[in-house]
Amino acid sequence: MSEMLTKERFLTDVFNYEKNKEWKFEGDIPCVIDFYADWCGPCKMVAPIMDQLSDEYKGKVNFYKIDTEKEMELAGTFGIQSIPSILFVPKEGKPQMAAGALPKETFKEIIDKDLL
Repeated sequence: MSEMLTKERFLTDVFNYEKNKEWKFEGDIPCVIDFYADWCGPCKMVAPIMDQLSDEYKGKVNFYKIDTEKEMELAGTFGIQSIPSILFVPKEGKPQMAAGALPKETFKEIIDKDLL
């Protein structure tokens, strides 16, 4: 299952943008973050895919969800204009953002190529 991220948890587990101007990943393993809202149809299509991938990549990649309605500051920090927006965060290097409901195969390609 994907874990819900609050701003506080994001700052400790992903990126503390209040302390660092340059990107500095705080986590131990790469992660995928789904920016979503409960009312969003395409977001509902992505949710079960994220949960499946969470099981498949357990211990290798963390999967998080950020509710853009509750965590507006986080959504604003990343310039989220449309949802779902998916942030792929490698252990080293800069994260990549993808917009829209991606198919499972696309998630796997990006994870295998850029995160592992």
